[in-house]
Amino acid sequence: MSDYFDRQHDKAYTRVYKEQTPDILATWNDFNSAVFAKEGRALELKQRELLAVAVAITTQCVYCIDAHSQAAVRAGATEAELAETAWVATALRAGGGFAHGRLAFKLGEEAHRH
Repeated sequence: MSDYFDRQHDKAYTRVYKEQTPDILATWNDFNSAVFAKEGRALELKQRELLAVAVAITTQCVYCIDAHSQAAVRAGATEAELAETAWVATALRAGGGFAHGRLAFKLGEEAHRH
């Protein structure tokens, strides 16, 4: 996906959402603004942005990694916090591989029985 990432020009394609589904885009923007509001939430903005970075790394969305890493730094995140966030995401992805490996063993075992 990162081969297609073009920070400067990709946003131009938002016009399709604006033209084709403006109501959904408006709802999405309102939702996103509420989730990342500077105040009024139990978690500080920096914490929410670091969570977003971890999820973005896990889902491997380069657009989200770009936006939320920058937003996290603007909210006060340090390089050390970004590094730990990346390691948390890495651990979760590895854990998913471990758990799904067990599922492969289970399904393979079932194939022997049939």
